Amino acid sequence: MTRSPASRRLLLTALGTLVTVGVLAFVLAGRGSQFSAALLAAPIWLLTLAAVLHLVSLVTRAEAWNGCVTAAGGTVSRRVVLRAAGVGSLASVISAQLGVATRIAALRRSAPETSPRIPAMMAAEVPIVAVETTLAALFMFTLVGPLDLPLWLPFVAITLMFGAMFGLRGVARRHRSGLWLGLAALRDFQGRRRLVVLILRAVGIDASVFDAIAVLIVTVSLSPLPIGPSVGAAASVLILGAHGVAATTAGGLLLTVTGIVGALSFAAWACSDQLLVGLHRTAQVR
Repeated sequence: MTRSPASRRLLLTALGTLVTVGVLAFVLAGRGSQFSAALLAAPIWLLTLAAVLHLVSLVTRAEAWNGCVTAAGGTVSRRVVLRAAGVGSLASVISAQLGVATRIAALRRSAPETSPRIPAMMAAEVPIVAVETTLAALFMFTLVGPLDLPLWLPFVAITLMFGAMFGLRGVARRHRSGLWLGLAALRDFQGRRRLVVLILRAVGIDASVFDAIAVLIVTVSLSPLPIGPSVGAAASVLILGAHGVAATTAGGLLLTVTGIVGALSFAAWACSDQLLVGLHRTAQVR
């Protein structure tokens, strides 16, 4: 029996997650008490705040996507777009690509007549990704020390990304694709940076804003890889391992947990809203 692409992707993500978790468990061998202490050090109120901030970042990105969908020719209501984004946010915990595919499929299913065609919606992802990638390039200097990168690499990355942005801007002007609507993703980047700082300091890591940005950049860079929810812990250890493997792994795990809670909250609203709309339509028919 031939597996579907989605099934193969889920299987690969599951295997990647197991391998990453296994590596982290090996690194934490003999540091169990330190890891537990770091996990328990974060107060509940701060974790709740982090989950709320993550939810805000998801809604902000959904707003940016709504603008891009409209610019791509869609006439679907904002409420329906946000609902589809809420469903996709939960799938993105497993895989960034799965999240994109899920929210596009949810939107097409909810509003097949008023939403753009699938190719157009795939193109609508470009503005947001372009802005996020450019931001990552601008702050790439934060990775020079932790990853021992050459000093010239950030300048090359910045030059390439600005060249790409100007090229996309020209395409957007000719084809009216609304590239700069993706600038709403700037607020999402700022919100997630604050979230990372909060969590890392909660587990006892004296992380600066630049440390948080570096963790965020690596997290986004690793998200396309099939390593699932373990990406946060892997990024934290990779960047901040010198501060203590146990504490940085705990911080990465808490980032993942609060992210899942935020995504679950968004998805729960999306599902309940869809249910309410369905009940309202049923009542009208009767």
